[in-house]
Amino acid sequence: MTDRHTFLAFDCGATSGRAMLATFEDGSFSMEEVYRFPNQAVENGGRYCWDVWSIYEHFLTCLRQLGQRGVRPDSIGIDTWGVDFGCVAAEGSLTGLPRAYRDPYTAGVPEKVFRTIPREELYATTGIQIMDFNTLFQLAAQTASGDPALESADCILFMPDLLSYMLTGRKVCEYTDASTSGMMDQASRQFNKGLLKRLGIRTDVLLPIVQPGTVIGPLKPEIAAETGLGPVPVIAVAGHDTASAIAAVPATDERFAYLSSGTWSLMGIEVPGPIISNASAAANFTNEGGIEGTTRFLKNITGMWLLEQCRKVWKSAGRDYTYPQLVEMARADANFPGRIGPDDPRFANPADMVAEITAVTGPVSDAQIVSCIYHSLADRYREVLALLRSFAPFPIEKIHIIGGGSANDLLNQWTADAVGIPVVAGPTEATAIGNVMVQAKAAGLVADRWQMRRLIADAFSVKTFLPTK
Repeated sequence: MTDRHTFLAFDCGATSGRAMLATFEDGSFSMEEVYRFPNQAVENGGRYCWDVWSIYEHFLTCLRQLGQRGVRPDSIGIDTWGVDFGCVAAEGSLTGLPRAYRDPYTAGVPEKVFRTIPREELYATTGIQIMDFNTLFQLAAQTASGDPALESADCILFMPDLLSYMLTGRKVCEYTDASTSGMMDQASRQFNKGLLKRLGIRTDVLLPIVQPGTVIGPLKPEIAAETGLGPVPVIAVAGHDTASAIAAVPATDERFAYLSSGTWSLMGIEVPGPIISNASAAANFTNEGGIEGTTRFLKNITGMWLLEQCRKVWKSAGRDYTYPQLVEMARADANFPGRIGPDDPRFANPADMVAEITAVTGPVSDAQIVSCIYHSLADRYREVLALLRSFAPFPIEKIHIIGGGSANDLLNQWTADAVGIPVVAGPTEATAIGNVMVQAKAAGLVADRWQMRRLIADAFSVKTFLPTK
């Protein structure tokens, strides 16, 4: 008799979301995309927020379509970006739309926080890099402004937990996403409420942290009936998308660095525990939770956000380039010498990314801008890899690039040339793959992350780029 299991991954990014259906059958593993939808921050009363109801409706549409096909997954998992959260009232309703991390309302807040909690103490406790949009700074800003959404909340739920709550009516706080908040104590792996109390931030809105693989609960009865799927359980997977992506790196040993390439580029190593020192603080590295108790020691690098925002400007001017066209444009102007610093704050959320870049490079063509972005990213990867090597407890012998950016052969080659070690690209859908693998582990189909990685290596082809310089 065929031993067949299916798992559904909802993988939500800042610009798009997708649903991937994974099938485990007789020792083999395959995936298919069953639904895709757009996503973006929306302006709401002068605030940038996430339209969580739109995301939820897309989830329901996907589930209805699966029900119509007679496909009933064994479980469902949700992953999203980190730090952002929604506020839920005691009677169960949302008290407002979740604020988006690119909303500038936290500008200057870290410096105010440091007057009460010194920067060094905050990093020593949480191990999290200092970025304006960390959850701690968002809560500090909302507390200082008397934000009614927070004041009337019974609890806060990070984005994957909020969407799981909307499907199940059950509330949890999953570890990998909570670890990005800047509020979790690295020693206890629970929230450090003492930090929040010193800042006058409510602590009663925080839930206990649970580990990936926890069963949240079944679909609400009305959703189970409407979709025809019945009471499918929802699993708290590695809710932070990078944690799910790193779980899907097809590595054979620990001697690798990863580069999760998308809107953000996240470059780091997988280690048993946090690396917290004056040097890691000075380099602004972060220690975020991974599966099986691992730590993702990494650095955020502004990634394809630069190109995505340029595309918006060009499209509004009538030049709607596809990604393959952009690659060929960069290749044609490969020798353009202009460079930018991808992590310069000026590129965080400008009104016109093209104008912001050309303010640095001078007047250039569209192709030269693309070339500039790709080369600048490769140069930044080289810089961060050098820093990683100074902290890693093992030699870094290759870089695994995963996520959508892994499909960019030109940038992969330029990266290999810049870093001087092999670059292994793929799989592109690593986040969704890691999502379903945690579900498979919860179902008892895989034993640990290394077995996951062996299955992934067998199921998906990767491409290796060797340095040519």
